[in-house]
Amino acid sequence: MAAVIKKVVMFYVDGFRSMTVGRKLWIIILVKLFVMFAVLKLFFFKDFLGERFKNNSQQKSNYVLEQITK
Repeated sequence: MAAVIKKVVMFYVDGFRSMTVGRKLWIIILVKLFVMFAVLKLFFFKDFLGERFKNNSQQKSNYVLEQITK
């Protein structure tokens, strides 16, 4: 079982090592994911529950449950 896993891992490592165009595409994909998840979260998605309820997880969970079951 360990030999099969090692062969699969080495297959992918060798494939990524020999890439030329694919490497640039992966860099573009990673930069795009960073922008989507890090930058957009900072500017557009505020901590809504943190602003409404100060440190009470019971109130937060009740509010979310109430909003979901409406």
